[in-house]
Amino acid sequence: MKAIVIGAGVIGMMQARELAQQGLDVILVDKGACGAEASWAGGGIISPLYPWRYTEPVTALASWSQAYYPNLIQTLEAESDIDSELTRHGLLMLNVEDKEAALTWSKSAEPWLEPIDREAIYQLESGLRTGFDDALWMPQVGSIRNPRLLRALRTMLEREQAVEIREESAIVGFNTAGARITGVKTIRGDVLEGDVVLVCSGAWSQDLAGGDAIDIRPVKGQMIRFAARPGIVSRIVLNNGQYVIPRRDGSVIAGSTLEYTGFDKQTTEHAKNALADMAIDLFPDLASCPISDHWSGLRPASPTGVPYVGLLPEYDNVYINAGHFRNGLVLAPASVHLLTAIICKQTLPLDPEPYQPQPLSVHL
Repeated sequence: MKAIVIGAGVIGMMQARELAQQGLDVILVDKGACGAEASWAGGGIISPLYPWRYTEPVTALASWSQAYYPNLIQTLEAESDIDSELTRHGLLMLNVEDKEAALTWSKSAEPWLEPIDREAIYQLESGLRTGFDDALWMPQVGSIRNPRLLRALRTMLEREQAVEIREESAIVGFNTAGARITGVKTIRGDVLEGDVVLVCSGAWSQDLAGGDAIDIRPVKGQMIRFAARPGIVSRIVLNNGQYVIPRRDGSVIAGSTLEYTGFDKQTTEHAKNALADMAIDLFPDLASCPISDHWSGLRPASPTGVPYVGLLPEYDNVYINAGHFRNGLVLAPASVHLLTAIICKQTLPLDPEPYQPQPLSVHL
């Protein structure tokens, strides 16, 4: 059995890896380079922001993935010799307006969440500016250095004989026979043939999948990196929907914007300055650290925030795994494992119904 996976971000590469492990031959094809879009651009937090505000389908994917990540990272490091830098430094949430909802959620959720006072806040983050009297603390939350994770995945796939990687190969059309896609045409003139086709193309999945069963829109996010020294920021700190994330080398990521500007990926000085002001307001010592990088990515947003994972209703052999919005990295392992189980007819790790694309008539 041969699978064609369209899109080589974190989900596409994990999907190719799992399908190969199940004995399928896989062609992984991308319009650009592997891991060069939203998967690379994100912050790498292994948790939804404000997790209690999400619906149960998102929570179910996140919980499964969070439990799976440590073993996955160890395995990838052994296979690729690349450390993806999974670091459990905890998530500190400031100025949370719906604290009672968060605490109610935490009683039935596996991740530990607790309210903390001023003394505890500044024990965790001594460099945080003064003025915070209470916060919410999730000590089990970690982050990953996503560019390193993507390099590890690509290195592993290069060593996998069952996987063929085709980069710089945008899809320009399909050969069809009834309700099946029999060939995928690329800009290079190739026609790739396979038994099943998987659309894992993030913000570009809507154009590729077509039909009326999915709705995925691009949402731009801009981020910056401070060339900081170790110790200025020690935890992931979330405040009013934006965050700072420390890396092991001391650099600090600050993000991010939410911009509904189509497929425009241009960075702006306004966003750069706003993100810098936000981070420096939280950690004044960052004012002495230069900004070393500024970039953007396009998140694939579905209307509800719940990704599409399953068979497209217009076809007999075309599946989708896309629409994860801000949570692609944290939801990736679970959504990949679910789709692999669906394709290979294995025991399902989660109820697939909430993620199944539905025809427009069903939505109405």
